[in-house]
Amino acid sequence: MACQKAHFENQILDLYNKISNLKSLKPSKIVDILFQQLVSTCLPTETNIDVEKLCPKIQDIRTNIIKLRSEAIGYSEEHFSTVLGSLEDNPLHRLDIYPYYTNYLKLSKVEFDLLMLHTSHVPTKIAFVGSGSLPFTSIILAKFHLPKTTFHNFDIDPRANSLASQLLSRDPDLFSRIIFHTMDILDASEVLRDYEVIFLASLVGVDREAKIKVIEHLEKHMAPGALLMLRSAKGLRAFLYIDVDPCDLRGFEVLETYHPSLSDGFVNSVMVARKLSN
Repeated sequence: MACQKAHFENQILDLYNKISNLKSLKPSKIVDILFQQLVSTCLPTETNIDVEKLCPKIQDIRTNIIKLRSEAIGYSEEHFSTVLGSLEDNPLHRLDIYPYYTNYLKLSKVEFDLLMLHTSHVPTKIAFVGSGSLPFTSIILAKFHLPKTTFHNFDIDPRANSLASQLLSRDPDLFSRIIFHTMDILDASEVLRDYEVIFLASLVGVDREAKIKVIEHLEKHMAPGALLMLRSAKGLRAFLYIDVDPCDLRGFEVLETYHPSLSDGFVNSVMVARKLSN
């Protein structure tokens, strides 16, 4: 156990030093290799390592690793969104160009199944906070699972929304049902009451305090009974995404938490919570 823990700490420290010394986190062979190694290091679910009991130095760099990975993912998604948008044919027919598209298909199917398990009707209006330049979740849910639902994507980055909108421009149905809002979600208030379901992207709030601040804001403005779908992480995967504890969801009833296994094909845990009456 002690040897396993020390080995993991050494691996994380080595990868962090290499990643933090990169001149750029934009897509390149070395960036891809290092982050793939990071994911592989943090994927195992059958381990006795307690993340909270790792040495203080490793604890201190955990948030920094998540921030670096978040930045790299942003660059990667921008790159692939630009490539897809430049294609002559419909970009939505070529989404599998993105290396992790299959992961999103699997994650979205699990999220759809969980959503339908905890709602009495098919939602007509869903918000996604932190949709980015490759809004896969909205696209997959709208195209394959919720053909009558309208999606409102919120992102603070105007370029991300512009690229994402371009992807949909040659699909009249999705272009009419997926709407983009360029704003900080902390500036949204009354409009949040309009949504039956709100998805919170895993990389919104790349440190614990920021994540909880967003959750508290959503709780303040969501309609009672509305569902919050958020992505978290468990165990070693908390070096990839912020782990959200049920106690962080004050004002919500946590209905279910799904922790994926290695065979599921995606990393995030999924939490479903219902906004309590005020």
